[in-house]
Amino acid sequence: MAKVPWIVGVAVVCIVAPGLRGADADARRGAEFFANQKCNTCHSTGGARDLGRTLDRDYTPAAITAQMWNHAPSMWAAMAKAKIAPPDVSEGQAGDLFAFLYSARYFDKPGDAGRGLRAFQTKHCAECHAVGKSGATGGPAVSKWRSMSDPIALVDQLWNHVPQMKAEFAKRKLKWPEMTSQDLADILVYLRNLPDTQKAAGDFLLPPPENGEELFKQKGCTECHHGALALDRRLQDKTLTDIAAAMWNHSPKMKQGATPISYEEMRQMIGYLWSAQFFEPRGDPAKGKRVFEAKRCSTCHSSNAPAVGTLPAMVSALWKHGPTMLATMEQKGVDWPMLTASEVSSLVAYLKK
Repeated sequence: MAKVPWIVGVAVVCIVAPGLRGADADARRGAEFFANQKCNTCHSTGGARDLGRTLDRDYTPAAITAQMWNHAPSMWAAMAKAKIAPPDVSEGQAGDLFAFLYSARYFDKPGDAGRGLRAFQTKHCAECHAVGKSGATGGPAVSKWRSMSDPIALVDQLWNHVPQMKAEFAKRKLKWPEMTSQDLADILVYLRNLPDTQKAAGDFLLPPPENGEELFKQKGCTECHHGALALDRRLQDKTLTDIAAAMWNHSPKMKQGATPISYEEMRQMIGYLWSAQFFEPRGDPAKGKRVFEAKRCSTCHSSNAPAVGTLPAMVSALWKHGPTMLATMEQKGVDWPMLTASEVSSLVAYLKK
């Protein structure tokens, strides 16, 4: 694989998507495609047009698609000026780009190391988990945490260590500390920048979702999490830090306690839960039809609307047919339609055939 020198510490994402059976979404391939298509000519890893600044915290697949759609005419103009041919993006390559953009963001809210240090102390983490050469005892030193480089390990450790931590809190007569996802993001930024941990390479790998669905049932999760409490809905557009914080806050309240889950099992279960929200937005088809008409898509696509069943398919269609669509719209005096993330989700739901 070609080396992409400007990408530092990109995590690896491999997700088998429900809409892309037999294909996977791979951050490394996405990074290579991003560089080979010269996207980094404008969208570098720093500066005013850094994608992190462009998308801010809204890194949901639907939001990425909406941003790409809205920005497409100016992108094509910039590419024409730079004499760069627009790429013919396949559905699989669009999935790879999603994975790259997600992993480059590391799925987390921006954190603050100073707040993280304070939270690490006030949440009593520092009393058991040694930082550097501190004298804390009871739990493993931070330098030994696999979760410094792997967010799945973070979710797994927070879940499986609850019984020991709960006993330790009771022993010390301490109240179980509630934790927001921002608290956890701040703590992670603080810990990842310590001398003992800052060189840890990022690693994020999700397997195919099929085994995770069976494990989700075997572990008894579906006994509570169904209907309105179904996790694939409750975790919609959540980061892994959001999930880890929710599991931390929820596990002591469970009547039967936390069922042990191995790291590999956790990977499979998260893969199952993640895949649905990653590639299958829960839009409203009726709203999508209204958007289709209001944005004047029906001017050209009257009774023969394209079949676009996933967000990667929509991105692929944008790059394959977008320049021709733009030229046709300009001839007819129709403005390029701007879309919100919600409208994108609903359009995909409507156009799914």
